Amino acid sequence: MTTATPTLRQDARTIGLIGLAHGSSHFFHLLLPPLFPFLIAEFGFSYSELGLLVSVFFVVSGVGQALSGFLVDRVGARPVLFVALTSCALAGFAAASASGYVGLVVASVLAGLGNAPFHPVDFTILNKRVSPARLGHGFSVHGISGNLGWAAAPVFMAGITSVTGSWRMACLCGGLLALAVLAIMVWNRDALDDRQGSWAHAPARGTASAAAVQEHPMAFLKLPSVWLCFSFFFWSTCSLSAIQSFAGPSLQRLYDLPLSLTAMVVTGYMLCGAAGMVIGGFLVGRVVRLEKTISICLLASAALLALVGSGALPGMAALAATALAGMGTGLASPSRDMLIKSAAPPGATGRVYGTVYSGLDLGFCLAAPVFGAMLDAQMNAGIFYGSGLALVLSVVSAGFVGARVAARRAYAV
Repeated sequence: MTTATPTLRQDARTIGLIGLAHGSSHFFHLLLPPLFPFLIAEFGFSYSELGLLVSVFFVVSGVGQALSGFLVDRVGARPVLFVALTSCALAGFAAASASGYVGLVVASVLAGLGNAPFHPVDFTILNKRVSPARLGHGFSVHGISGNLGWAAAPVFMAGITSVTGSWRMACLCGGLLALAVLAIMVWNRDALDDRQGSWAHAPARGTASAAAVQEHPMAFLKLPSVWLCFSFFFWSTCSLSAIQSFAGPSLQRLYDLPLSLTAMVVTGYMLCGAAGMVIGGFLVGRVVRLEKTISICLLASAALLALVGSGALPGMAALAATALAGMGTGLASPSRDMLIKSAAPPGATGRVYGTVYSGLDLGFCLAAPVFGAMLDAQMNAGIFYGSGLALVLSVVSAGFVGARVAARRAYAV
């Protein structure tokens, strides 16, 4: 199916709506963690018990993300988006009414189910509705909105709890926020209709590639590039997990800085990442070999993290270098998403994004216990060395993906 090229206004509308939806999904990653001190005070839970809630979220999200890609390809992205936001709202309401640990587990499961479809949904709609010339900017906004969702959740949840004196009210407001976003999506549903538009990378009807779309729905799993993309997401998320969860206490121990100061490094990392994504959105349309951009940016970030781990920097410079490492990951993000799009077979984008992005959930699930154990063992520098090494391994994966995409293009010519 082909349609007229979307106008700038149409593209901006679709990109903005998808950005809002993606930011909402990241917000619900942190529905409960900012409330852990309040939950401990009321229920007497340990941090291990509360940490298990996070694992439940990402296990459900990871499995659901891989499966939801098939659902998106079968029924369309828009209805799945509406169901996902409804599940996020129910998660907030379930947490607000929880009378114990089981209720919080239910809230984590609902939040994980709500989060699961967002990447296959988002990228299917972007690829179908946004013109190729502006797709890089769409990927950039998508990544920025995720960082902003992470940044907003602690302020929103802890702030409402402090003002009202009730963590339950914060959860209730979180559920209402999801309903408000759902209402916006329904009101603007015409801009999210993935049945209208055409694949930005669709082959001409009757070509060999078009015939390949008729393969078995699971055929894409045979493609090495899919699993290389999965491994890329796994390693890059392991790196992010180390910084998100443990950079603050590691810097405090390595450089003898107050924890109130080092805790701000994650905010700096995310803001630098967001700035990098803005720039990366302009780069992605001007670079043919996307893996080169990814490699340069991520290796620079890895070098900065290794420098911080060495202990050779003054304290404030170490904070700045850690935050600046987020710039490299942000610059690489739009190129990363475009590279995955290039590796995906036409018509299987939902399934491919669902599968490869489940590597993100697996990375969060497995990395936190490993880096936490390193911190317990006083391996403070290991947090930064390990994070940097994970970025290097993600560069290796991206290099293999890029080489396969280039070989496929050369063969097509």
